[in-house]
Amino acid sequence: MTGPLEETSLKIAVFRGKQIRKILHQGEWYFSIIDVVAVLTESPNPRRYWSNLKIQLSENEGFVQLYPKTVQLKLQAPDGKMRETDTANTETLFRIIQSIPSPKAEPFKRWLAKVGYERIQEIEDPELAAKRGRAIYKAKGYPDDWLRSECAV
Repeated sequence: MTGPLEETSLKIAVFRGKQIRKILHQGEWYFSIIDVVAVLTESPNPRRYWSNLKIQLSENEGFVQLYPKTVQLKLQAPDGKMRETDTANTETLFRIIQSIPSPKAEPFKRWLAKVGYERIQEIEDPELAAKRGRAIYKAKGYPDDWLRSECAV
């Protein structure tokens, strides 16, 4: 339920050319689970796929941990009406994606594993994190003098 002081913002994310509805809820982005399932499975009925996945996860007790972390929020449906939709924050969404047994989800799973591995390396050697941060800022077009001045502070 959205209160008068709660910051809520609707947006669309694009992944592989497909739209994924998202909403800023209590200061955190929540994504439409159905939209992500549709992109990663190309199922003709992503709503049913998500329903079946919930059943499968509940049988393995995986959904017992995930269910409290999913939230029904109103997002604009294809017909233009605002409808309650299962959503998840980034962390929960990543866990759901890891449960999707689809070849389309594999590249995303490999990327998650790579990012996780890199993060563990950075915890062991913080200099790696600093180097990665500088590389990202440089790739975004920040000038080298900005990097030097910020690092000197």
